[in-house]
Amino acid sequence: MKHEENGGAHLPQTLDEWLSLLEGRHAQTIKLGLDRVEVVRAALGPDPDAVLITVGGTNGKGSTCAMLESILLAAGYRVGCYCSPHLLRYNERVRIDGRDASDEQLIAGFAAVERVRGETPLTYFEHGTLAAWTIFKQVKPDVIILEVGLGGRLDAVNVFDADCAIVTSIALDHMEYLGDNREAIGREKAGIFRPGRPAVCGDPQPPASLLEHAAAIGACLWVSGRDFGFGGDRQQWGYWRYATPPAQGALVKRAGLAYPALRGANQLLNAAAVLTALDTLRDRIPVSMQAVRQGLMLVDVPGRFQVLPGRPSVVLDVAHNPQAAGVLSENLGSMGFFPETYAVFGMLRDKDVAGVIALLRDRIDHWMLADLPGPRGMRAQALAELLRAAGVSSAIHCFASPGAAFAAAQKSAAEGDRIVAFGSFLTVADVLAAVRATRH
Repeated sequence: MKHEENGGAHLPQTLDEWLSLLEGRHAQTIKLGLDRVEVVRAALGPDPDAVLITVGGTNGKGSTCAMLESILLAAGYRVGCYCSPHLLRYNERVRIDGRDASDEQLIAGFAAVERVRGETPLTYFEHGTLAAWTIFKQVKPDVIILEVGLGGRLDAVNVFDADCAIVTSIALDHMEYLGDNREAIGREKAGIFRPGRPAVCGDPQPPASLLEHAAAIGACLWVSGRDFGFGGDRQQWGYWRYATPPAQGALVKRAGLAYPALRGANQLLNAAAVLTALDTLRDRIPVSMQAVRQGLMLVDVPGRFQVLPGRPSVVLDVAHNPQAAGVLSENLGSMGFFPETYAVFGMLRDKDVAGVIALLRDRIDHWMLADLPGPRGMRAQALAELLRAAGVSSAIHCFASPGAAFAAAQKSAAEGDRIVAFGSFLTVADVLAAVRATRH
């Protein structure tokens, strides 16, 4: 392994070496808290002069970040975007002007953080977040979009003060860290709001804790269905908002909008939150309706109800909790008729697997279950036991990986059938890698 000598520290020279180092350095993958991140952030020097939008929530974060990015790029702004996790390459986590960061940029970012952190320990996610921030400082974008990794209040992303914060939805997930009810989780999500600054909630039924925290700190809170919303028919949709929250002032309307390129009825919830956020920032980053239309038409997020071309139909969705599974079920129901549906299904053991199964069991005719790697990955046999406990009587098969399960589904499915891969980013990533390997 090649190294760079820097004040006694040996720094890796390739991206794979850096990722291996960071993965093995800190035994606790998730360690909530901002003190350590703040120390290193201060050592990195002044922040970039950019508008900052932070996006949190249980589901819909990736789609919301992608819509913001696409619209802002269409409006002519330079945009930096940090999202997680990735599907195939770590580079996907950091984008500059719509393109993945290069290995060289990431290596430089990791090294810059390493040089100033001293004895301060950082997790894999914390080091990566600060490295992304360092890259953005170098490229000087007009707007920076940061996706919260977990929760909000104590997530590394929250060390930066957002000019506008969006919470997309609040549902039960990561309960061992965030609490076992929506009120506790809502309070954690609301931690990304800032006093006197716009805060957008895309959940039409937010927990009281989110509303109370926003009021307590004096955030300017916009709530879906109360202060802004949407409506539409099969051809187009329209957006509305009041001039100021809560539900005050003149009513602003925008009609005749094309549906977002992202599939699924839930995307209008995300799109309406995006338009609200951009409206709150219009004095600093004005965006035309033409840019809105173009951005929504061009937005693309792999693994979010992604329907691949060809037959049989292949649907990829990273749905890994009951709320996301319910949306996936609705979207599958709106796709039309398919004689048989095959599920390539793999999940992590710390998720509500039974809740996901309950919402999708009636959509699936054949279950192709996959082992997932690592200590959190469930074995296919354990998934099979949960399916049988849920009363599933359809065919169940077990495989060593999502790729192997997908290959078996392809062999069994007829041209008019459908294959749905879901349950985890790991499941979708392995299937997507298999698909790309067969096309090259």
